[in-house]
Amino acid sequence: MTSKTADVWLPFPAEEIAGLPDTFRYRQWDGEDDFPADPAACVFYVTPYMKSPEVTLRPLADMPDLAVVQTLTAGIDHVLGGLDRLRPGVRLCNARGVHEASTAELALTLTLASLRGIPGMVRGQDREEWRSGFYEALADKSVLIVGYGSIGAAIEDRLAPFECARVTRVARSERTTTRGRVHALVDLPRLLPEADVVILSTPLTDGTRGLADQAFLGRMKDGALLVNVARGPVVDTAALLGEVESGRLCAALDVTDPEPLPPGHPLWHAPNVLITPHVGGSSTAFAPRAKRLVARQLTRFAAGEPVENTVLTTG
Repeated sequence: MTSKTADVWLPFPAEEIAGLPDTFRYRQWDGEDDFPADPAACVFYVTPYMKSPEVTLRPLADMPDLAVVQTLTAGIDHVLGGLDRLRPGVRLCNARGVHEASTAELALTLTLASLRGIPGMVRGQDREEWRSGFYEALADKSVLIVGYGSIGAAIEDRLAPFECARVTRVARSERTTTRGRVHALVDLPRLLPEADVVILSTPLTDGTRGLADQAFLGRMKDGALLVNVARGPVVDTAALLGEVESGRLCAALDVTDPEPLPPGHPLWHAPNVLITPHVGGSSTAFAPRAKRLVARQLTRFAAGEPVENTVLTTG
């Protein structure tokens, strides 16, 4: 694709992205009501970041010449519902390489904060209460990472200095990495009772929706911590509420179902639950990494080379 009559839609100003090829006309659109130009001229669509599926998918039906949809998220579940509006051959690319560090940082933050009782200490500070005592350490704990892609591997990178007793990896199918075995999802019933901390970093698919259901949670050991930096619907909220309200499990959630969590929802005040508002990727690391990815992808696209991170091609 080399025509200057072709448009590229970006969620941030083109002048903020170093290294963009001068092959295209760049249009900025981050989900506003009005489109920046005729969608029919768009050949490369970088989706708005952290907008609803309805907003993200709105222009697709009017983009007959679209060749690439580039998300700025690791997950692609928010765009899958609109792919039937596209012609065959459109490549869908995710943001692999953008969110690993930030999401892994938050996974570790949630784990440490929950184990060491930081939420209660913050509430104690607000009330001028000195809440001393003994708290759980991450050292000597067994950690199970469910969803061992690039984010899961980045989480293990950050666990390495914390002297965990064991880190066990689970993905959709079994494989071997330089770190050792990655178990398949079918092994979870055997692995869950052995883990002190279970970290969910799996994409949301038909196979992972409701993965952490009553049976999954029921196999976790008493007092174990569930950390979710994946997607809210990976966890059965009603089943989780039953486990945390009984005091058997603890949870640290960056994502929830529903999301945003509405006022009055019982998760807000459930015991031993720490909630952050889906900020795994929303850090200062996001923008520079996202812009480098976009520049690299468009440079390859302009040169007629294969784009990176292709998750699927419509057909």
